[in-house]
Amino acid sequence: MSNARLVSQVPDADTASWCNTIIKGDCVSRLELLPEKSVDVVFADPPYNLQLNGDLTRPDQSRVDAVDNDWDQFDSFAAYDAFTRAWLLAVRRVLKPNGTIWVIGSYHNIFRVGSIMQDLGFWMLNDIVWRKANPMPNFRGRRFQNAHETMIWASRDKEARSYTFNYEAMKAANDDLQMRSDWHFPICSGGERLKDESGQKVHPTQKPEALLARVILSSSRPGDVILDPFFGTGTTGAVAKRLGRNYVGIEREDDYIAAATQRIAAVEPLDSLSIRVTAGKRAEPRVPFNTLIESGLLQPGTELTDAKGRYSALVRADGTIAVGNEAASIHRMGARVQGLEACNGWTFWHIRHEGKLQVIDELRRQVRSSMETA
Repeated sequence: MSNARLVSQVPDADTASWCNTIIKGDCVSRLELLPEKSVDVVFADPPYNLQLNGDLTRPDQSRVDAVDNDWDQFDSFAAYDAFTRAWLLAVRRVLKPNGTIWVIGSYHNIFRVGSIMQDLGFWMLNDIVWRKANPMPNFRGRRFQNAHETMIWASRDKEARSYTFNYEAMKAANDDLQMRSDWHFPICSGGERLKDESGQKVHPTQKPEALLARVILSSSRPGDVILDPFFGTGTTGAVAKRLGRNYVGIEREDDYIAAATQRIAAVEPLDSLSIRVTAGKRAEPRVPFNTLIESGLLQPGTELTDAKGRYSALVRADGTIAVGNEAASIHRMGARVQGLEACNGWTFWHIRHEGKLQVIDELRRQVRSSMETA
């Protein structure tokens, strides 16, 4: 995967020309230049429109380095809502029908953003609470400490059913428990925090790479295209590159683009085995029983038995199995001989191989393995 490239001109329709690039300019106008339905996942960290009244100071009267940049200033809620609607419409056009979008925000803006998303047809999948391990104190002591931010995860529309969610991988990473919707990460600090020559933060709201890694690992596959319309210092691009995904970022500030370009160039992608997605049986390709016969792993006339040898059946050339004069699928016949309503024939029936009984699901696993190799 190539290093970050800056695209200041109009990208063309060729995916290779805009993938793994930073496009300079306003996100709404630049998004209109990307091909329709070309992006798998969007991660958006839009301006929060913080309603700050004057400088924020600590008890010792030292000034807190808060977000007071021009790009976070809006004249009114109406102006912010119009901006939000514009970029969400532009994002929706480039998002694939089975794609998903993540939007992160604080109490200042996330509820307004969520309402507009629903108005535009996005379908809410989860709201994720990023619980900060080391949040900034509330210096004035007039409110609760702001210790979290909220992420909205949504599909492009209500009908989307085939969006990517790597459930098994998330469960395995969480000690075989379902991954919860509250995530605990520290804010970006230490060596990960980008600083300029004077030691000041390059970007006031740089997100931790661990947060982006979970977003990308949970909702995309290697090779997918991740769009970040508010690219900043390139956390999305850096993590996407390391995890074998493609990215495209849109950013208008030259200082941020310079920092992101240098940062992404230093990232080494992981090898293909390291980024492979763990998938459960539901995600595995379907293998009909007849495929075992067609591939030569089973011959017509082969005897199948259960694990204890109480029942037996013969494999027929048409992909059914027979007990006496009756023939049916491996599942239906397994249920019938046991007097049950249902049966998983793959785990019930066995063949004798080198003097030992072997479950036929092992033959299915061999077929799937050959399919992956191909």
